[in-house]
Amino acid sequence: MATAEKIVESLPVAVPTRSASKRDTIPPQQEPSLSLFSLLRPVFRFFDSSRGWRRGLPFFSFSSSLLLLVDDGGCWDESTLRRPPSTGNGLCAQILRPLGYPCEEHTVQTKDGFLLSVQHIPHGRGGLRGSVEDAHPVFLQHGLFQGGDTWFVNSVDESLGFILADHGFDVWVGNVRGTHWSPGHVEFSVHDKAFWDWSWEELAEYDLVSMISYVYATTHSKVFFVGHSQGTIMALSAFTLPDAVEMIEAAALLCPISYLDHITSRFVLRAVSLHLDQLLITLGLHQLNFRSDMGIQILDLLCDGHMDCNNMLASITGVNCCFNMTRMDYYLEYEPHPSSTKNLNHLFQMIRKGTFARYDYGLWGNLKRYGKLKPPAFNLADIPKSLPLWMAYGGNDALADPADVKRTIKGLKSKPVLLYNDSYGHIDFIMSVNAKDDVYANLLSFFRARSWLSSY
Repeated sequence: MATAEKIVESLPVAVPTRSASKRDTIPPQQEPSLSLFSLLRPVFRFFDSSRGWRRGLPFFSFSSSLLLLVDDGGCWDESTLRRPPSTGNGLCAQILRPLGYPCEEHTVQTKDGFLLSVQHIPHGRGGLRGSVEDAHPVFLQHGLFQGGDTWFVNSVDESLGFILADHGFDVWVGNVRGTHWSPGHVEFSVHDKAFWDWSWEELAEYDLVSMISYVYATTHSKVFFVGHSQGTIMALSAFTLPDAVEMIEAAALLCPISYLDHITSRFVLRAVSLHLDQLLITLGLHQLNFRSDMGIQILDLLCDGHMDCNNMLASITGVNCCFNMTRMDYYLEYEPHPSSTKNLNHLFQMIRKGTFARYDYGLWGNLKRYGKLKPPAFNLADIPKSLPLWMAYGGNDALADPADVKRTIKGLKSKPVLLYNDSYGHIDFIMSVNAKDDVYANLLSFFRARSWLSSY
């Protein structure tokens, strides 16, 4: 096993926040003409009518961000979605500091050249550190089409990021490549195809490991981890790497995902049955941005009389018991964030094959990259039994289905602490108005117990 000195020697370099010239604000993607997308409508209808295609292939979590396509009445509003995101001056200046929280902006460079924005909230309002000695560091990792803002968009009494800071934790917030907060690269621009040549595999191996390594080196302490949705699949794959897991004190996974066989989301099932990922790749679309005209047309095509998109939130995530619709305009100030089409394609591959595996480049591509015909699978049993795990999942989650969560648990050597809420959907675990009592109190108790044990 790697020593602490070895880990520190291999840490990513932190660069100044005023970074390389290729750091851009992500613009709407240059898109095909509208007439090209009008041609897709009969293609979609062909797939609908074809009995030769496998029906009902599940699709990975759109996470909480596509819930932002609904307004107060549950309908998505194109004019609101087309507004540019609020990213000026960074997440600290936008959300944290105006509410009285200390916040620092950090930039971490990955081994493949991406410049990631990381926020640091050292304590709660008024300098209060709560009851945890030495403010143990905790790292928050968002899900697909989300950014670090997702941990702070509810009120200070309801958002997990604020709650952790006010209870004495040293809070660090990650933002993966391609999000509005992390649009930088030392060589490529967001306009370049190469900028978007990645999937969640790179988010785990490069982004997550680099950010955790930076926090570990800065604080000289092992890190508590919290992830939601795609943030959990990143963690579960990264935790199979010895050097990465040695930096983790304990991990809390909200809506954990590694297998995706039982998704019931109507919207997502339709997207997969139409092979949306392959269509987008064929069209040469590498950035998937639902704030763009192209993204909105995709949504229109997926609905197109086949489902009630007036209730988009329920169509995507399942029924969420406790989501605050009155804050929708505020959520839309920040989300959804872009992702890559390759990321979507990788997740679809996993679903079609029923595996938790690396990206499939095809027979010859796999031989060249992996030395074998099939991509290697991630083995959950490689996660050390000694790593304390806490998992929360819900009975109404149409994305992280309880059956898939149980399969994940079965693959682990350890027995994680479990919290199950029968009425919770996918979004409730990060945006429920009741999550402080329903979920976070249990999560904080889990971390406090580990913090106490690690002090001896």
